[in-house]
Amino acid sequence: MVEFTRRTLMASSVAAALGASVAGVGQAADPDDPNTPRAPLVRGELKRFSTTAFGAEVTGPFVFGDGTLLYSLQHPDRENPAPYDKAAIGYFSGFRFSFDGESGFDELPTPETDEERRTVRSAAGDYEILARERDPINGGSELLGVPQTPDGTNITSDRFSGSKYADAGYTPDCNQFVATDDAGTEGYLFTNWEASPGNVSRIPLSRDDDGSWTADLENALNLANTDALRDLGGTRINCYGDLSPWNTMLSAEENYGHPRVSLTATVGDIVEKGTGKGLRGAHEFWNRPNPTEIQAAVDDYYGDESWFVQSYWAVAGVELLAYYLGAEPVDQSGDGNDLTPIGDVYPNPYRYGYIVDVREPAAETPEPVKYYVMGRAAWECPDVQSDERTVYLASDGDSKGVYKFVADEPIPSYDDPMDLAGTLYAPYVTNRDAAVEAPPADVNLEIEWVELGHATNAEVAAWVAEYDGITQVDYLETHTDWTEGDEVTAELLEAADRAVVENGNRDYVTDEEIVEWADQYETRGPAGVDEVLRRVPFIETRAAAKEIGATIEFNKAEGIDSVDGAEPGDYVYFGISELNDDMSNDAGDLQLQRVDGGVVYRAELEADYDISTLEPVIVGPDASDPAAVADDALINVDNLDVMDDGRVLCCEDADQFGRSYKNDCLYVYTPEDGDRGHGNDPDGDDADNPGRGDGDGNPGRGNGNGNSN
Repeated sequence: MVEFTRRTLMASSVAAALGASVAGVGQAADPDDPNTPRAPLVRGELKRFSTTAFGAEVTGPFVFGDGTLLYSLQHPDRENPAPYDKAAIGYFSGFRFSFDGESGFDELPTPETDEERRTVRSAAGDYEILARERDPINGGSELLGVPQTPDGTNITSDRFSGSKYADAGYTPDCNQFVATDDAGTEGYLFTNWEASPGNVSRIPLSRDDDGSWTADLENALNLANTDALRDLGGTRINCYGDLSPWNTMLSAEENYGHPRVSLTATVGDIVEKGTGKGLRGAHEFWNRPNPTEIQAAVDDYYGDESWFVQSYWAVAGVELLAYYLGAEPVDQSGDGNDLTPIGDVYPNPYRYGYIVDVREPAAETPEPVKYYVMGRAAWECPDVQSDERTVYLASDGDSKGVYKFVADEPIPSYDDPMDLAGTLYAPYVTNRDAAVEAPPADVNLEIEWVELGHATNAEVAAWVAEYDGITQVDYLETHTDWTEGDEVTAELLEAADRAVVENGNRDYVTDEEIVEWADQYETRGPAGVDEVLRRVPFIETRAAAKEIGATIEFNKAEGIDSVDGAEPGDYVYFGISELNDDMSNDAGDLQLQRVDGGVVYRAELEADYDISTLEPVIVGPDASDPAAVADDALINVDNLDVMDDGRVLCCEDADQFGRSYKNDCLYVYTPEDGDRGHGNDPDGDDADNPGRGDGDGNPGRGNGNGNSN
């Protein structure tokens, strides 16, 4: 365990945290971002394979056993010509990746015309759509990607008023194919739908003799609409995921709404200051009537002393989740929600933000299991190692963490997944001072893992269940003298909001419990805390990790993946979409030089499947870089997928910066064999780095992959 104390860290962090808490939303596209040396840079080769249709992200890449590539077309611009005006899932016919050492394709040029920008383009093959948003499925009783209320009402904008986290069916993300035959030609495609309520669909797929794939939408289903998933409370914001070593879909809930403190602040800062003003995050307002309006309310209440309520926007869809669970939509009024509180059924915040294992994938109704014991966060993805015990996880967003979970025994060996037991860890970067002295391209981040706690899945599930039944009525009754049935006025809601700002939301885990857990952790160690406090690191994972000084400053940790069956000596890849804000400012402990385009790190698996060094292998551009540089550089990496031969698919969710086109791309990264050092720029001189320029801010060949245009 790393030797440091929370007290010494807190003393120096309060002022910095307060300064950070009044900042606005992230600064990812700052055109005045100065040049960072050796950015962009690629250690190996980076080739663009595809550009997606205008407005859409490249999400959910999956390579079938025969080398065929599939990905999702997520939230495309509605003005694109059909069929690219709707979200879709498609594959590239007429092309298969070869794993014999050959690249197999010539790099795709940048799109030059509006017609090219509004279609899906590829270096080889044609994008064939298998399914599109809201296609009729399951005998016509459902629409693809759309959750329903228990009585079968589709939860769409024409049925329900109020804030939403994405339109239902518009945001397909992760895709994983579970084969049901030895040849891998038949099976089920599981797809995440990144919305609230969340969803995972299952579509039967088959491959014909000519290599073409066919989707059976008649027999497809939305898992959200099954009793098995609804009994778990459903899901929120299902983002990326992985195929487990035991051949099931692992779906990651990206519950952005979990921060209880904003940015670099800690709960200890609140206790020391005696107020949460300037520090509270969105979680504290989860069961507030109209929760997304808390930012506007805080701005109104506090004026010049207002602050950014981190992730306030991500509690959009919580009320829709209540309707999904069966609540009466009492607050519907015209084009928005009124102040009538939902009091019959309301989602428990501690039920969301987990890895969901879709067990029995070929059964009539799959059996979803939430791994509560792996911690609660805005999970982008899990990566389970071949020991079937070690799992690396990434929490997306500003001032978040990467985490590790190690099961006591191989995960599939537990007859009952609720018996799964293991230890949750948070990262501590040990070479933070050294990281200030060189650009990110030359800085390996050295990590030690800090134990947060040990539990079983059943134990954490029981702790979560203690917070069931709390509603918007409780928000008002707990924090004011209001009684159900009385009128809810703006003045009453303000009184409740101010009480929560000052003393925290008393309906959930309290500030005092988190600070007491940290005090006991410091004096007794993680195994010595009181039984009632053992829950803290599992259901308030980010707050707990921050409280003991772990490095919870990563900005948008997006993708983690390793080759299937990875062994010690192989690599795990980590995508950090934006290296800025609290990774690069003076508010936190990490103070790296800013790279708005992000960084892809890799870490070598050690003998025990541990990792301790994150080595940068792809460095994105600065926001201020011109098109000659930005056009061919990887910007804001999102999903990562390591293919069987070790090449890495890199998807973009790009803040387009100075590009001449506004499309996200899918790149194929080929690492340099055996490289542990400076890759294609061994002397450290910007002048001969083909991905950067001459070191004086002048673009060179403008190609982050080392190939001329």
